[in-house]
Amino acid sequence: MQNRFGLKDVFVVVLLLATLASVWLSMVQKTRIELAVDGLRVKLGDMERQAALFQREVEKGFAEGVVVQQGASAAAPASDAWARPGVSIQRWPSPAPATDPEGLPGYSVGGEFTEIFEAQPAKLVPYIQSDVYGTRVLDRVCESLGSFDPKTLKMVGVLADAWQIDPDGLWIRAHINPRARFSDGAPVTAEDVRWTMLDFVGNPLIEAERSRSTQDNLKDVKVIDDRTVEFVFKEPFFTNVLLAFGNSVLPKHWYSKFEPSQLNQATGLLMGSGQFKLERLPTGPDDLSVQWTPGTDVVLVRNEQYWAAKPSLERLRFKTVSDELARLVAFRNGEGDLITPSSPQFNKITREEPGFEEKAFALKWVNMRCGYSFIAWQCGPRAGKDPTPFADVRVRRAMTHLLDRERMITDIWDGIGIVSKGPMNPESPASDPATRPLPYDLAKGKALLAEAGWQDRNGDGILEDASGKKFTFEYTYASGGEIAERIARFVKDSYAKAGIDVVTRPVEWSRYQEILKLRDFDAITLGWGNSAPESD
Repeated sequence: MQNRFGLKDVFVVVLLLATLASVWLSMVQKTRIELAVDGLRVKLGDMERQAALFQREVEKGFAEGVVVQQGASAAAPASDAWARPGVSIQRWPSPAPATDPEGLPGYSVGGEFTEIFEAQPAKLVPYIQSDVYGTRVLDRVCESLGSFDPKTLKMVGVLADAWQIDPDGLWIRAHINPRARFSDGAPVTAEDVRWTMLDFVGNPLIEAERSRSTQDNLKDVKVIDDRTVEFVFKEPFFTNVLLAFGNSVLPKHWYSKFEPSQLNQATGLLMGSGQFKLERLPTGPDDLSVQWTPGTDVVLVRNEQYWAAKPSLERLRFKTVSDELARLVAFRNGEGDLITPSSPQFNKITREEPGFEEKAFALKWVNMRCGYSFIAWQCGPRAGKDPTPFADVRVRRAMTHLLDRERMITDIWDGIGIVSKGPMNPESPASDPATRPLPYDLAKGKALLAEAGWQDRNGDGILEDASGKKFTFEYTYASGGEIAERIARFVKDSYAKAGIDVVTRPVEWSRYQEILKLRDFDAITLGWGNSAPESD
């Protein structure tokens, strides 16, 4: 049989070659477009910086040539037509830094500041992210209507330049500073506030359960005009002020582009009106590959369109080194400008290296917002399966008696810390001085376990219940640090003395949110920090 290469075959080959050429040209064109977009981003950033420097010089010269009237600290809106009649108005100036570095020796504008985190943020999406590291980044990018003054601890305006609070506690009305802008230049409006609270946080399809759980007393958010928003509450409550003023305001025009599923799965969708913005940010749902992802440094750049006092630094970088020793080495090598050392490291440095503070600041202070760490016991079914032993309150109480927390402070934290007796800082007026933490009492702990039905029934040194099931549980903790490993060993050894078998389970911090969501743990170590000072 003869092979014949006819006209049809020539046509097929030509068509195939044309298709390949078209694909190749498309790839080249896409690469050129991507390079062009990156180039435009760089040029736009340069233009923003140049404009900001010019504006800074103009503002400085204007300030030097104008005498400010004493006592005129708060600028009023052009009219009070926004306000409810008969209720006092509290006015606020535009936000400014608590301390001004311009008078310090060696001050200059620009530069990059690097903080080394102890753990990697899981994601950078407002209200969906839930760890302290993501919050520290978010606080640089997003703003709320108000915040607590770091010196007076009183609520002061940020995006709001004035507000009214109902004497009966049932409503709060706020006026937004007309200068307030998001980092893309769009104005901050009352609709952005309403949408953030009701359509973003309040949307059950968005995984913002943590923030949504605080809104039980919120009845409505009303748009009075473009710059005026009113919060209506079901009843007077001490958290109403924080609920109205303390939540980050999101740009509706940008976040509404994304579906709830995209927001839930995203790792780096962060835009706000703050002093800094993410170095790279998607323009929309079709550009999600640009977003920040875990495993890389978080880089923020100065928001050159910031509407109030601009920061001096040009860039903020957040990198992660989970091991305490490696983190300190990185700091000493100049790879970072700020770290939080472990307690033993801090004591060793300040005691044994007097020359260290000639090159760096070592700061220690009592903070009313200091948090506490703890072990959370799974009281219900783990991941929808059988209940754990900790469903019995006697067992939970026994676990506390069996753990020598005073010794943990001495041996692990080098004496820095106190035994917690509850969620309130012991120095806070909200803490009852008559309340004492449960003492370390091995005998008491064993007695409670026996009362709950846990005994060594076969002489193997491990407790069993009436059915013969051994008392074994998994202890979950964040991996990567010497302190965490020492705590895990201490916990395992302490409970072994009472006949309890502990299986240690170190996991990456970035997995914590999913583990907690699924309740996939027997016992897990966590920490809470106060998000605000006392309301009074």
